Amino acid sequence: METRAATIENYEAKIEKLEQQVAELAAKLKWYEEQFRLAQKKRFGASSEKTHPDQLALDLFNEAEVLATPEGEEPLTEKITYERRKQTGKREAKLDHLPVETVTYELGEDERVCSCCGGALHEMSTETRNEIEIIPAQAKWVQHVRKVYACRRCEREEIRTPIVTAPMPKPVYPGSLASASSMAYVMTQKYVDSQPLYRQEQQLARLGLWISRQTLANWMIYGANRWLSPLMERMREHLLRQDILHADETTLQVLREPGKSAETPSYLWLYRTGRTGPPIVLYDYQPTRNGVHPRAFLAGFKGYLHVDGYSGYHKVQGVTLVGCWAHARRKFDEALKALPAGQPKTETAAQQGLAFCNELFAIERELKDASPEERHTVRMERSKPILEAYWAWLQKQRSRTLPKSLLGQAITYSLNQWEKLTAFLKDGRLELDNNRSERSIKPFVIGRKNWLFANTPRGAKASATIYSVIETAKENRLHPFYYLTYLFEKLPQLSDRDKEALDKLLPWSPSIPLTCRVFNSTN
Repeated sequence: METRAATIENYEAKIEKLEQQVAELAAKLKWYEEQFRLAQKKRFGASSEKTHPDQLALDLFNEAEVLATPEGEEPLTEKITYERRKQTGKREAKLDHLPVETVTYELGEDERVCSCCGGALHEMSTETRNEIEIIPAQAKWVQHVRKVYACRRCEREEIRTPIVTAPMPKPVYPGSLASASSMAYVMTQKYVDSQPLYRQEQQLARLGLWISRQTLANWMIYGANRWLSPLMERMREHLLRQDILHADETTLQVLREPGKSAETPSYLWLYRTGRTGPPIVLYDYQPTRNGVHPRAFLAGFKGYLHVDGYSGYHKVQGVTLVGCWAHARRKFDEALKALPAGQPKTETAAQQGLAFCNELFAIERELKDASPEERHTVRMERSKPILEAYWAWLQKQRSRTLPKSLLGQAITYSLNQWEKLTAFLKDGRLELDNNRSERSIKPFVIGRKNWLFANTPRGAKASATIYSVIETAKENRLHPFYYLTYLFEKLPQLSDRDKEALDKLLPWSPSIPLTCRVFNSTN
């Protein structure tokens, strides 16, 4: 009997172990299925994370009362009719900043004769047709000639003859054919229009200029390191004086990084201002993603720093980290997209988590034009109760959800980032997400898809400097090409130590001429 009992006990233990293995395999299979569905959605589905308006209107606390209708009451139908008024002059208003050339067509004196009676014809009215004419890039050879003067009397009678040379502006690149406009043009083409240097080389050849891409690269690196670097350092000093900043980072491949293979990623770090202060956008190239880099770049900064969930920002000293609700929301959105096609999504935990996030964003949209004081008051009255309910919901869902599933990862993210996610309640100037920095780093990401990599760390640092000046200029509604041309004309004439003169060239300076400014909606 004891042997039989032992045998039964062994079988029960084996069954229990097998059931545990089955559960583990089922969980692993579910995880792989989620990852597959999410990958399919990212590859073939829409990339938008927008939520249906009905989800935004859903009240999280009295859902049943909101959705229920009185018994027997049917919704009424209403017919709305309206007349659409045609807008006139809108197209012309978009073009009013362009120079206008008028071409007039009229009859000659001998043609202004009536075909019926032979009398003279007079001008009755005019007919106008508007067209946009595109003038392609042009190149020309400019010779700078300065004259040297001497005194003929001194030449004849004196031992020494005074020589006076006419003043001439210093060149942007001594010993080179580069001008202020050509250097600005190459930079704008690459870092605004994402044109790699080999395409620019071909484009210039069609204009009759045979300039190698190596020469173009030398122009950009020299201009960035010699002239734009002091300007960027001055912008950094102004950046550190603010008390609210945003930060983000992305990868950059550098082929000839010392001590690293070409496949090992390097990083471009982004730092920018928030709602307050002059718009400043700075990029910093570093070989790694270590948190020591933002700590060094932001040395001396005290205040709030908007970041994502990367732990490296914890090394920045003397700051209060503000989390990103867009990242928290995105994880629930991914969990929702990864659900099987036939499974209803309205009653799932992923949808519930998404609804909490949507409610917070809906409040922020209402407060778009509010003052910081008003925004802080409304957040404490409306957003704080939602956060408290969300926290209780997270605690309840944590024990019911597999940690490695997409839903489990979304829940864990919010729990681990809770202190940072609730920091926006401290100041009405703070933002709910870090989308401001993500928008600023997007031009670099788009450009990277075209020129792919940097050849050397020196080139990567120059690229970071150029991007800093260009993106800050765009934020201050300056035309990148005309602004860079203006800088390369003025900077060679200044002393490197003249900070007052340098401040007059900063993108937000009122001294920047109107010719550099953009008056339409795009840069």
